[in-house]
Amino acid sequence: MSTALKDFPKKTRAFLNKLSKNNNREWFEANRNLYNSNFLEPCVQFIVEMGDKLQDLDPEIVAIPKIDKSIFRLHRDVRFSKDKTPYKTNAGLYFWNGKVKKMEASGFYFHLEPKLFGVGLGMYMFPPHLLKKYRDVVSKPATAKELHQIIRSLEKKGYSIGGKKFKKTPKGYDPNTLYPGYLLFEGIYAWYEGNDFKKIDDGKAVNVIFKIFKDMLPLHKWLVKKLLN
Repeated sequence: MSTALKDFPKKTRAFLNKLSKNNNREWFEANRNLYNSNFLEPCVQFIVEMGDKLQDLDPEIVAIPKIDKSIFRLHRDVRFSKDKTPYKTNAGLYFWNGKVKKMEASGFYFHLEPKLFGVGLGMYMFPPHLLKKYRDVVSKPATAKELHQIIRSLEKKGYSIGGKKFKKTPKGYDPNTLYPGYLLFEGIYAWYEGNDFKKIDDGKAVNVIFKIFKDMLPLHKWLVKKLLN
C-alpha cells in the first residue's frame, strides 16, 4: 500500500468538508496545495491500485489516473444551473470497460462525500442506441431471466438496484413479457451506500471496495456480454 493511500479517504473527506464550507475560487486557489496532497494524489493512487486489481475481474477495464478520465473533475459547469457554487463537494472515481466510450460503458464507480460513500457498478443511463438494444435483450425470456437471477442475488446480498424510471412499457414492446419491469429502466446499476468510514479508513479502502465490486461483477459481465459485444 502506498503512503498516499494510508490516510485515504480520511484526508480526502476532510478536504471535501472544508471545500463544502468554503465553496469559492479564492479559497480553492489559496488551498491548492491541500487539494493536491489530500484530494488529487490519493485519488490518483487509488485509481492505480484499484485498476490493477480490477484487471483480474475484467482485463479490458480502463483506469486512467487523470482528471476527466478516471477522476471526475471538481469544477462544476454553472452556465445553465441555478446553483452557482463553482465546485462539487464529492469525489467520483470511475473505471470502465474499454470496448466503448467511457460514458457508454459498464463500469465500476466509487463516490465519496464528507458524510457518506457509495460503491456502484453498471450503467447509470443508456445512450439511445444501447437503450434500444437493452430493451430488445430483456424482451427475450432467456436473457431477461438471466438478468433477473443476477438482480435477485445482488438484492439478497443487500445491494440496491437503480435505473428504473419509466412508468409504462415503452411503445413497441409487449407488457406481458416474462419480466416486464426491466423494460422500465433507463440504465441499470447495483449500488451500496454507507457512512461507517471505519470500514474503509486507514488503508482499507482498496481491498474493501474491491470486494464489493467483485460481489457486483455478474451484472457487469451481463451488460458487457449482452450490450457491448
